[in-house]
Amino acid sequence: MKPNSRFIKSIVAAAKTDEVRLPWTRGATRQAAIELRQRTEAHQTEAKSA
Repeated sequence: MKPNSRFIKSIVAAAKTDEVRLPWTRGATRQAAIELRQRTEAHQTEAKSA
């Protein structure tokens, strides 16, 4: 099977699923990741300045 054929089959299979994650549905997960990154950056800044 050619790689392009596998790619097309995977795209068609993904399109047939009903679980489409739109950007506004991942708000809580995205916000948690942003907060974690900000806390990590703040901690690194404190460690460098000390």
